[in-house]
Amino acid sequence: MSTVAAAARAVTATAQGPATTAQADAARAEHAWQTVRGMGDIQFAPVPPPPADPPYVPPHWLQALVNALAQVLEWINLHVFLPLGLALARSEQLLLVMICVVGLAALAWLAWSLLAPWLRARRARAGVTAPEWSPTPQAALALLEDADALAAQGRYAEAVHLLLQRSVADIGAARPDWLAPSSTAREIAVLPVLPVEARQAFATMADEVERARYALRAPGLGEWQRARGAYAAFALQSLEAQA
Repeated sequence: MSTVAAAARAVTATAQGPATTAQADAARAEHAWQTVRGMGDIQFAPVPPPPADPPYVPPHWLQALVNALAQVLEWINLHVFLPLGLALARSEQLLLVMICVVGLAALAWLAWSLLAPWLRARRARAGVTAPEWSPTPQAALALLEDADALAAQGRYAEAVHLLLQRSVADIGAARPDWLAPSSTAREIAVLPVLPVEARQAFATMADEVERARYALRAPGLGEWQRARGAYAAFALQSLEAQA
């Protein structure tokens, strides 16, 4: 009997073991959860929503201005547009006249849009060209004096660059429609609106400036005299003609 009783107690203990372990685990989990909830640095309570912004109330003067503007627009609609619309609806002749006027204006605009390029091309073919540009004698003499002063110090590269830079600035001031911000001296040297002497002068000065800047070959006295002579032959021709 003792053996049977011992076996029965063993079976009972084995059956109750898992239940006891599960209860212990649940108790430990509950204790851990309560511990975390009790920490002050973790927030579990819901955050209240921020207070709503009060509705915008325009100032009295603005509300009065809006009301006055609304009344003016309502008066215009009532006394101008409404009678005009009724008159157009009742008068077929007036409506027809307005349609004809609008149609003629549209046809005139269309005809001008089509004929304007043709008229400009015809004027160009007829030889209507812009007057050739040349620097004023005073500006040319002042520029040559400044450049000669640099050349007298042996600064030939700066002297040639000054001739080129000031000439481009003079053209930009006198004929801004001829140049773009990206225009180079080489492009200016082939502008058909410039006199032949001006194109030759720009080509010569651009050649010396590019050689000094990109080929690292500073111009000497001979190159300076060549660039100066090309500019002077063009810029001072008006002075020679007056003399």
